[in-house]
Amino acid sequence: MDMSTNAVLRSEWIKIRSVRSVTYSLLAVFAVTLAVTVLATAIVGQAEAGNADYEPLFSAFYALSFGQIAAISFGATAISSEFVNGALRISLTAVPRRGLLYAAKVSVIGALALAVGLITSFATFLVGQMFMGEYAIGLGDTGALRAALGGGVYLALIALFAAGLTTLLRSAVAVLSTLIPFLLIVSFVVGDVAGDVAQYLPDQAGQLVLHQNPDGDLGPWTGLTVTAAWAALALVAGWSSLRTRDA
Repeated sequence: MDMSTNAVLRSEWIKIRSVRSVTYSLLAVFAVTLAVTVLATAIVGQAEAGNADYEPLFSAFYALSFGQIAAISFGATAISSEFVNGALRISLTAVPRRGLLYAAKVSVIGALALAVGLITSFATFLVGQMFMGEYAIGLGDTGALRAALGGGVYLALIALFAAGLTTLLRSAVAVLSTLIPFLLIVSFVVGDVAGDVAQYLPDQAGQLVLHQNPDGDLGPWTGLTVTAAWAALALVAGWSSLRTRDA
């Protein structure tokens, strides 16, 4: 029998909560980002602040580059559990409407990633500045509140991007083994080779919101919109795959 939307949302929340690897990857978004923030700012924060090219706002959110790895893991593992041991067939027996099932799953993933992302982004900024002494900035400084909000949204979008790709490929391993190296290595190589084109890549576009005065053609929110477009494209591709392929 088909289920109501609220019931499907509750069931997806229960699924995520009951799979340890998914829960741990979500908690890791906060734990990893905050740990890197504390280590970096406590050890080299004030020393780096003396450099001529130092950007206090972007440096405050440096650790989000590590938190995004956990966000990718969360988005990928939250989806991939459906493709293990025939779980998708069981889910479709309970919820025959594939569109409802997919929308509910993506909504729960996005909501959880956004909530944890916002907490992580604000905590990272506030805790990190405790170690910066005379170089500390506050949420009232130009661009700081926007960056803290945008950082949380960025983490959620990256999680949804990974979720869409995982639905398309039906494998968390495939997504993790390609997307993480791309964001950590290939994206920067492309940036060195292609110049301004790189600002339209999902990570570099989204992280423009963390800069006080971003360079290039995109502004802070425009860059985040580009990342949202990448996430939407991945989710649509995932839906196309789920809709047409056998369970």
